[in-house]
Amino acid sequence: MDASRSTYDRLLNRISTRAAQVGVIGLGYVGLPLAVAIARAGFPVSGFDIEAQKVESLNNGQSYIEAVTSTALAGQVASGRFRATADFVELAVCDVIIICVPTPLTKNREPDLSFVRNTAGTIAKHLRLGQMIVLESTTYPGTTDDVIKPILEETGLQSKIDFFLGFSPEREDPGNRSFEVATIPKVVAGDGIEAATLVQAFYQAVVKTVVPVSTTATAEAVKLTENIFRSVNIALVNELKVVLGAMGIDIWEVIEAAKSKPFGYMPFYPSPGLGGHCVPIDPFYLTWKAREYDLPTRFIELAAEINTAMPRHVVDELAKALDRRCGKALSRSRILIIGLAYKKNVPDIRESPSLRLIELIEEWGGKAEFHDPHVTEIPTTREHMAIKGRRSVELTEAVLKDFDAVVVATDHDAIDYQAIADHALLIVDTRNVFGRIGLARETVVKA
Repeated sequence: MDASRSTYDRLLNRISTRAAQVGVIGLGYVGLPLAVAIARAGFPVSGFDIEAQKVESLNNGQSYIEAVTSTALAGQVASGRFRATADFVELAVCDVIIICVPTPLTKNREPDLSFVRNTAGTIAKHLRLGQMIVLESTTYPGTTDDVIKPILEETGLQSKIDFFLGFSPEREDPGNRSFEVATIPKVVAGDGIEAATLVQAFYQAVVKTVVPVSTTATAEAVKLTENIFRSVNIALVNELKVVLGAMGIDIWEVIEAAKSKPFGYMPFYPSPGLGGHCVPIDPFYLTWKAREYDLPTRFIELAAEINTAMPRHVVDELAKALDRRCGKALSRSRILIIGLAYKKNVPDIRESPSLRLIELIEEWGGKAEFHDPHVTEIPTTREHMAIKGRRSVELTEAVLKDFDAVVVATDHDAIDYQAIADHALLIVDTRNVFGRIGLARETVVKA
């Protein structure tokens, strides 16, 4: 038996018997739920993160991610199947290493793969015969082959022979309690037949459904396609909102009627802008890669242009409503933003349009504050440093009456909409929440 076959058989056996030591790098919204799911499947898991505070919290059984309860985490810690560490030397003992690090954009909207490259470099320092490395971070087609593999092969070890390489895109949906890691179908691919078999065998032990595809580039393209689909369709209804609004037609009523069609239609809903770690970012990864082939990505770029313009549209509508209904300029107004998170019922503010709304209101000369039951304080972000540290205000009758207008940017369930309807002087509703729950008021303007 040749050495590569022996290495493959040994790893496959360790995966099949749940003896494989698994390392998950990056314990955020993707990495932590994945690590706990793998531990629950019976594998010993080491979670790697550079933040010592996160490591300490996790080892004490305290979760900072809503998708993972502290009870569930503590159970895996107590069982000995999960532990967190900041010591990356321990990568050497891992049989399977999964990369779950951020892939943001630069200021010029180009892929920032610095986290991926740095992580691959760290793995390379401890790479040994018989390991499997899987990238889960969203990226452009070709990253696994063209970025990860060369860094790892600089060690002298070769993919397909000495170690195995794969890609499996994350599919986390914060706040969605209908699905968890184990119940979301997992797309998988490997660099070569043996790597593909190993990646498939590993994830089959963790999730209910595995969807193998032919190459890692194909798997990378799957993730981008999913998010581009959402971006383009959200942009379409955002544009329709503006056009139909000018005609005096309510886009929400139109969508409600259109979704009664049992075929050929899927409802998407307007928003004050895109947020989260995927939809506002991922399409630009394909746009950037397409330039290498001298190909345009018109739909993707147009969708991004429309969605990026939505916060400004909301502020324009706010200014008009203040002028027409209150006789007051936005520059002399105090505005309360309801919902800082990008999505209802989660504390996730990544790329949240609410942050941009605050900035735009204050660019007009107004003053903006926010209320969010899930977000106590605006943390440090790369793009919104000027507003970091601001804290959520209480939602009381006195507070509501003290603001010139309330803008509902995120429709959390835990918001007292009745109080807003009863006491706010003007309400700009970007989510149709008041129409949806039957709190129609003359003070409500849809935007």
